[in-house]
Amino acid sequence: SILCEAQVSVVIFSSSGKMSEYCSPAATLPKILERYQQNSGRKLWDAKHESLSAEIDRIKKENDNMQIELRHLKGEDLNSLNPKELIPIEDALQIGLTSVRDKQMEIWKLHKKNERLLEEENKQLTYMLHHQQLAMDGNVRELEIGYHQKGREFASHMTTMAFHVQPIQPNLQENK
Repeated sequence: SILCEAQVSVVIFSSSGKMSEYCSPAATLPKILERYQQNSGRKLWDAKHESLSAEIDRIKKENDNMQIELRHLKGEDLNSLNPKELIPIEDALQIGLTSVRDKQMEIWKLHKKNERLLEEENKQLTYMLHHQQLAMDGNVRELEIGYHQKGREFASHMTTMAFHVQPIQPNLQENK
């Protein structure tokens, strides 16, 4: 009955260097070693390991604090804070809001600049298209004028070379 609730841990090292461990249910090796250290008064860890353990504990605590701060920045668990603790959160949010607005304004100005450049390009292309249209209209008029002049010249040539009845040809003479 004394050993029924006993916590047992066995660590075995094989000749090849492989480690195997066994711990009784509801126990872990670190907990059993910690209990051993407390009850025996012997230090299992040297100062170097103690400082590493302290550093790990410090980093864990810092991580927990950062997670709490992140939750507060997200608007979670604010009821647990007093007004003095809310001021730095409000300042951080204000700085973030200012940064977002500045970036938004920068992007808006960039879009406006691009819009102006596109409008200028559109004006230039419209101007070029208008001049090309005028040039094409002028060429069409010149072609039409040239066509009508050539038509008149052709007609004047035709009148000079009109068909006349030749007296020598008996079949072209009119029957009288």
